[in-house]
Amino acid sequence: MKNDVLWEYYYSTTREPKTRWHALEFNTKTDAIVDQLRENRLLVVDFKIDLDDFRQYLEKAQYDRFPTYFGGVNWVEKYLEHYLAAKVLELTRNDVYIDIASSNSPAAEIYHKLYGCVTYRQDLVFPKGLNGNNIGGNACSMPVMDDFATKMALHCSFEHFEQDSDIKFIKEASRVLRKGGKLCIVPLYLFDSYIIMTNPVNLSKKERMREGTSFDSDAILLCLKDFGLRHGRFYDVSHLINRIIKNSDLKPIIYVIRNEKEVDKICYAKFIALFEKT
Repeated sequence: MKNDVLWEYYYSTTREPKTRWHALEFNTKTDAIVDQLRENRLLVVDFKIDLDDFRQYLEKAQYDRFPTYFGGVNWVEKYLEHYLAAKVLELTRNDVYIDIASSNSPAAEIYHKLYGCVTYRQDLVFPKGLNGNNIGGNACSMPVMDDFATKMALHCSFEHFEQDSDIKFIKEASRVLRKGGKLCIVPLYLFDSYIIMTNPVNLSKKERMREGTSFDSDAILLCLKDFGLRHGRFYDVSHLINRIIKNSDLKPIIYVIRNEKEVDKICYAKFIALFEKT
């Protein structure tokens, strides 16, 4: 009860527009979003997960080799994201791959083992600079040369890029990728309105009162009690185009996953964005 009262207080002092949410189900309007994407002349491709192929991937990946990662919350969703990125990127031994916002993810190591590509891990938590296979610092200004990589991916992390860092990153990706290189964002969180998911308890007073600058003024704050992070951006089609596609010379393809629940009922990846440097 005390925690509920405290949460309600934090919510009451959070800026408008906002709304309470108690449960998440964002894939109920998929067809309407697909129609909007196509109306805006974006290439949309249906994607059906090959369940046998995914099982074979899991056997080869051997996630149990990574005890600090294996078996975490929504583990099957994370493994599925790694699999999907590898499939749409078509990784080979000729690739130089960067795992963006990698943190403790084993994806880069698994990709090296399964596909033979050279892999790097990028994250703010790593020491700044290029240190072996770790790239430390901001993903929006990586300490690597132009045309450094052929493939890049973000697994459930692009939505946490606050303020205009999503725009800055897509420009940086164009610089870092070689011609013909590809960037995968999975999941690409799309909704019928522009929202930022947050928990008011995780925000400072200035951010709640709109004095801070972390949250876009034109986004609805979607407030959840059980959300452990401070910022999760869901684009509507208009904001996807104006923030990301128009600020990049990368060619986009949007994949729509049609059978994620056949993998496991907890899986929620519905859209994948693939960008190619032409």
